[in-house]
Amino acid sequence: MTSVASTPTAAELARLIDHSLLPPTLTDAQIRVGLELARSLGCTAVCVKPYSVPMASQALDGSSVRVCAVAGFPHGNAHIASKVAESVRAIDEGATEIDVVVNVGKVLGDDWAYVKDEVRAVNDACVTRGALLKLIFENDFLADVHIVKLCELCTELGVAFAKTSTGFGFVRQPSGDYGQGGATEAHVALMRRHCGPDVAIKAAGGIRTLDDLLRLRALGATRFGSSATESILAEAQRRSAG
Repeated sequence: MTSVASTPTAAELARLIDHSLLPPTLTDAQIRVGLELARSLGCTAVCVKPYSVPMASQALDGSSVRVCAVAGFPHGNAHIASKVAESVRAIDEGATEIDVVVNVGKVLGDDWAYVKDEVRAVNDACVTRGALLKLIFENDFLADVHIVKLCELCTELGVAFAKTSTGFGFVRQPSGDYGQGGATEAHVALMRRHCGPDVAIKAAGGIRTLDDLLRLRALGATRFGSSATESILAEAQRRSAG
């Protein structure tokens, strides 16, 4: 395992990050700025809303930065056919990675036949078109038993990535306020233990600092979704210099 003290270079870290441009309030101008930032930093991908895929494909053309589109986002409640259609359109418009939210209600209701049909349908749509799927669990809503079952399903169906969270999975707290844990150390460790070796782990939600990323990397995550990419990589550069 990699310790927090062992800090990769900023360039190495950038190749692990999906720069997130998903808040519903982002304007097209702000999205363009984010795309140029990700291109300049050398991120592995930019995660965008479906309508932004053509813009992202154009802005990132000629670079190594991939276009990642979300589907069924952020609540996972669309019909299976809708998730498949959303994924296919995004791929046709230039996305090479799809982050889709599982139907959380079906998971919590133990309707595993439905969940399996959904994941298989979306994964097949991606794989046959040369794209890879990241299945978002939204762990804040789930018990460990659900997370383990989803890991086993990803392994069985050959899903490329199991992903912790959307970053928008707000759960009602005892106070009545809403909050989210996002990518926790316990959940990343649990997912790494129960996913097969060919299923990678993407941690997303609440990754704001370099140390956040490094702790989760040490537990087995190899891809990270964050909107704090610039500050994370700036801190890595400072450490490398000093």
